[in-house]
Amino acid sequence: MVNESEPVETDPVTIGRRARRIRRSRGKSLDVIAGQLGISAVQLSRLETGQRSLDRLGLIVKLAEVLEVAPSELIRLPMPAPGNGHTDSAIDAVRRALVAVDLGRPGGQVLPLEELRTKVARLQEMRRRCRFAEVATDLPGLIRDVHTSIGAGRDVADLLPLAVALHVQVTNMWLQDAGAPVDLRSQVASLARHMARDHDEVSTLAVAALATNRQLLADGAFDLARAELEAVTLPATTPQTAGVVGGLMMRHAAVAMADQRPGDVAAPMEAAAELAVQFGEGGEDDLLGFAFGPTEVGMRRVALALEAHEPDRAVSIARDVHPERHPFITRQASYWVDYGRGLARLRGRRDDAVRAFRQAEDLYPVGVYRNPFARETLVELLAHVKRDDAVSRELRRMAYRAGLPV
Repeated sequence: MVNESEPVETDPVTIGRRARRIRRSRGKSLDVIAGQLGISAVQLSRLETGQRSLDRLGLIVKLAEVLEVAPSELIRLPMPAPGNGHTDSAIDAVRRALVAVDLGRPGGQVLPLEELRTKVARLQEMRRRCRFAEVATDLPGLIRDVHTSIGAGRDVADLLPLAVALHVQVTNMWLQDAGAPVDLRSQVASLARHMARDHDEVSTLAVAALATNRQLLADGAFDLARAELEAVTLPATTPQTAGVVGGLMMRHAAVAMADQRPGDVAAPMEAAAELAVQFGEGGEDDLLGFAFGPTEVGMRRVALALEAHEPDRAVSIARDVHPERHPFITRQASYWVDYGRGLARLRGRRDDAVRAFRQAEDLYPVGVYRNPFARETLVELLAHVKRDDAVSRELRRMAYRAGLPV
């Protein structure tokens, strides 16, 4: 019999504890919800209490359906943590800029096309190099300036794809890094989609489709995510477009895995891998800026194995990936988070998992503090700490910086 006598937290800091609070508020027992999920009450209790991390999107979406809430209600971040800095106020500044654009009153400056291109390229590079706070400072103003310039009617044919690149590769990704609400990220994806439709060029539409699919997946709308991918017209594959084509192939695999269609995962990943070998690591010819190549494909395979609940396979794949070869430090940090998530589930590898998370934190602190799956795994690691040594103390300090109970 599972003991449910613990007090209910008013602001649960993990997905599992939030699910427990919602379940109890619904008057549902562990046995009832676990039965609907197809797992045991003991397994569900471990997920709720943090003894096992709730870090698979497919399971979270299924749990949200059973609890009759949106997946975003489970994944949302709690109150600000010590390591967050001014992240929450920065998110709000981006939100206000987007609202102003939606109202047709962006309130920015009309700037020359080349100046805007330089500013967007600079912000793309800063985000990729994990200069999170600098992007936060400059992003709201750049959003306003790009849309004010579009509204002025000059160079619109060139500004529209630039706006799509800004929102897909900077705004949407920065908001994801920040752990911003899913509805705000969906608003950005929708804006990029409308800009791409106005431009009506196949490569621009494909770039916007990546952001749309990412948000549909986060929303748990797997059927829509699949339909949107199937409706995308892929551009001719060249060194300039290989990144977006390969990215869309890998999105097919991600949607299939989350939607519990494992048989539909291998083909798109094999096609992406072949494309990556053909064109190599993203270089100067990768004008759309996706840094697609064998390293990116390897990282995606690790993430797919974790979603499939196969941590041993994830760790095995990760050992053959060389994250330092990826040009984006943000992706290097994501690799260490995923490697740590896999290690945390293997017997005798928890110290290695902590070291992997510290590597990620050194590269990109917010990528650990604001990543819901990273937070879940840190809680699981904390639940199994039985000693007081250097690694355990490092884990506790990292958890504190993420705003987790230690």
